[in-house]
Amino acid sequence: MQKLIVILGPTASGKTDLAIQAAKAVNGEVVSADSMQIYREMHIGTARPLPQEQEGIAHHLLGFVDPDAAYSVACYQKDALQAIEEILSRGKQPILAGGTGLYLNSILYDLNFTQTKPNQALRQRLEEQYQENPALLHARLAELDPAAAQRIHPNDKKRLIRRLEILEDTGRGEPYEFRRPQSRYEIQQIGITKPRQTLYRDIERRVDTMFAQGLEAEVREIFRKYGADIAAFSAIGYKEFLPYFEGKATLEEVRQRIKQNTRRFAKRQLTWFRREQQVCWFSTEDFPDKGALASAVISYITKGANDE
Repeated sequence: MQKLIVILGPTASGKTDLAIQAAKAVNGEVVSADSMQIYREMHIGTARPLPQEQEGIAHHLLGFVDPDAAYSVACYQKDALQAIEEILSRGKQPILAGGTGLYLNSILYDLNFTQTKPNQALRQRLEEQYQENPALLHARLAELDPAAAQRIHPNDKKRLIRRLEILEDTGRGEPYEFRRPQSRYEIQQIGITKPRQTLYRDIERRVDTMFAQGLEAEVREIFRKYGADIAAFSAIGYKEFLPYFEGKATLEEVRQRIKQNTRRFAKRQLTWFRREQQVCWFSTEDFPDKGALASAVISYITKGANDE
């Protein structure tokens, strides 16, 4: 099988720079796995690397979707697999890099996204029932698809409702396998992390830098053009501005809320990624600088886990 390198980690851990350095060393190209960097006009708040920051390395799936367009994990899986195959066809090494767990899982695991069209009326009814009693809805799933009920937590509203929608709308009862390993590629997973206080400090510095670069103007323009009912305003760094635009918060309160929400998000990312047993973790505290860290990661990539 052909090799796929995956670089993952929490926000502000240094994934982008490390992926670029690795790509230089192995004749690679980077495929982004960030659910917000896909959107056009959302540059500053998503920390999307500018062309000059990409250091001549080809990047894929950055800034190609309109902010008001619908884009699902299934769409990402299709686009990412296509990009990976195109990179391999050119004799280059694909490097999947990002921090969106669902996007990464769509490539790391053999997830079969059904092509069943949404049944909006049924979905609305299920959502109303969920609001009344999530446990009862989960119990119904346990009757219809016991395997799915074991995999889907009662609090996982989106996946619970979608599975019931498929079952009730189509009568399908295929086994639900959420984490069946993929068999397309030989995957080498590399995780980057930092000591908690260092990570939080770097997150706060990044947010301050975003404000200095003009984050408020970027978000205001998106709000002016598209309104609040778009994907951008579900993202950290964007949704926090809505009370400010309504005159209910100061700009400094927005800044602090973004920092707080980003810290919490990084913590959730680490919890998600720690479940992956095949990840080789590198912590920045073990290396004197970014160059040493990059050298260690590149050595691991080129020698392989067995020769580490």
